[in-house]
Amino acid sequence: MRRFSVAVVAAVALGAALSSPPAQAHAGRPSPGLAHCTAGVCHFDVPPGTYDVRVTLGGNIASSTSLSGETRRALLPETAAPAGRRVTRGFTVNVRTPEGEPTGPAGAPGLDLRIGGSAPALAGIEVAPARHPRQILLVGDSTVCDQPAAPYSGWGQQLPQYLKEGVSVANYADSGESTVSYLGNPKLWATVRPLIRPGDLVLVQLAHNDKTTDEATYRANLEGLVAGIRERGGQPVLVTPIVRRWFTPDGTLNNGTALLVNGLGVDHPAVTRAVAAARDVPLIDLTAKTKALVESLGVEASKALYLSSEARDNTHTSVHGATLYAALVRDELVTRHLVPKGKVRVG
Repeated sequence: MRRFSVAVVAAVALGAALSSPPAQAHAGRPSPGLAHCTAGVCHFDVPPGTYDVRVTLGGNIASSTSLSGETRRALLPETAAPAGRRVTRGFTVNVRTPEGEPTGPAGAPGLDLRIGGSAPALAGIEVAPARHPRQILLVGDSTVCDQPAAPYSGWGQQLPQYLKEGVSVANYADSGESTVSYLGNPKLWATVRPLIRPGDLVLVQLAHNDKTTDEATYRANLEGLVAGIRERGGQPVLVTPIVRRWFTPDGTLNNGTALLVNGLGVDHPAVTRAVAAARDVPLIDLTAKTKALVESLGVEASKALYLSSEARDNTHTSVHGATLYAALVRDELVTRHLVPKGKVRVG
């Protein structure tokens, strides 16, 4: 097994060029692999696949470091290290082409990892092909996908930071997709289905763009996705859609637009729940979870979850909102025994 490594003993601050020689790992011997990192970005020239990443964080002063990668995926939440101490963390990352949305640009080849945080300090990094990783594939729309540009973020883009080494997220959600278009586009379902391996989880959240899909078609499409996942040996998980932030005067969310009832009167969350019950599929009721959170925050505070202030957008989430919604998904994965508690990060 080929192993790509960087061992940087001196703490590397974000924005400080890693190409500047750090302290050596051993007297007279340069730290290996420094060419992989420069100016807060580490690039590994690896082919598409799944990789385990081990990082050592910390330096001479107290630090707080996060890591993201590929198309703005959050891979490690901000992690503190006391002065003079080293902290080691691991995660597993999916590398593919296109690296973000399946119908988007190819992106840069290889694996790119970006160092962030309020006081970042990277003391070492190592990348190796993952052995027998558990895969979570995501089928969804723009509220789930790896959004290419700030301030937008899908909850699937934030989910990887909550998973430890050994579990990867392969986000095949794509902007603008309905159950109809996802099944019909060869870059989407026809591409995802062959990738499903026995034991993989496949989370399906499609509804926001099924504005003209009648109930029978919507139900049949969900059932078709479930059947296709099971035929490959995967575990389907149906996810009801996140709410839109549309309040009524009494401070509750609108029963139509906000709760994903389309112009034909199709109640997407209700149909999704019914399919899950009829086909014995685990359900993550993200509609109910996000509704409770948005209403608890109220009209003003809930704006921070969406792009209400930036773009008058009450459908798509900010990084903050997507991160909170990803945490809801993480909690449901554990509660429903779909991912072992020891494989997730909390807090």
